[in-house]
Amino acid sequence: MVKEPSSLIDKVVAITGGGRGIGRATALALAREGARVAVGDLDRDAAEQVAAEVGQGALGLPLDVTDHAGFTAFLDEIEERLGPLDVLINNAGIMPVTPFAEESSESIARQLEINLHAVIHGTQEAMRRMVPRRTGHIVQLASLAGRSGFPKLATYCATKHGVVGLSEAVALELRGTGVEVSVVMPGIVRTELTTGLSDARGVKTLEPEDVADEIVGALHNPRFDVYVPRSSGLLVQLGAALPRRVRLAVVRALKGDQTTAHADGPQRAAYEARAAASAPAAEERLEART
Repeated sequence: MVKEPSSLIDKVVAITGGGRGIGRATALALAREGARVAVGDLDRDAAEQVAAEVGQGALGLPLDVTDHAGFTAFLDEIEERLGPLDVLINNAGIMPVTPFAEESSESIARQLEINLHAVIHGTQEAMRRMVPRRTGHIVQLASLAGRSGFPKLATYCATKHGVVGLSEAVALELRGTGVEVSVVMPGIVRTELTTGLSDARGVKTLEPEDVADEIVGALHNPRFDVYVPRSSGLLVQLGAALPRRVRLAVVRALKGDQTTAHADGPQRAAYEARAAASAPAAEERLEART
């Protein structure tokens, strides 16, 4: 018997890092499905602008995901104004591109705080709110970098592998509670984050709307692995079955190892500067320890 797709009408959805890119596209896509959307972003103006685009009573709120008390307060305000949280989309993340031996301790700490620690905190908060109601869905924005490695993205890959591992463990804990977990693993998406990256041979560059559509699909029909494009999931599974030597040869043939190895620094300068200023609460904690 085919299960009916879950309705998103009047579902309360919180999206972190929703002021641009995939977060913005997802907010708009969910609003079209009738969801009640709240967008959080470090850039308050961007969050409010997206909320205005969404309409339908959407909220645009300031959010530094590395401020855990502030993250909790963000979710509290959403529940107070829109109702109990049905969906949390942990979308906020940064991706500096740099040779690992040259990466600063500040860059490493920043990625760990935003890409992983904030996801851990958000996931805990979502579980505490959803499990007692026996309903809800936690969506984690990971990456194909959560299933493989890419040069000059060592720390980023580590954080995204961490998100995948976290989510696999949490999904097992949540079995039978009515709360779902999905991990979204896109390839190269045309956003500011991927500015200046090279194309891999035969690999389509995605639009944020492509990822948003897959997120909506996973909310309608829950599944854990959400590869974008879906064909990349088959490649990951095939690669896992191959000896490492053969797998690496295929990656080199497709120039998958060159995508980040030869990123255009000047093109990425504006993004890298913004990413370096994206974790004020974490920076304050680091300064307090020194």
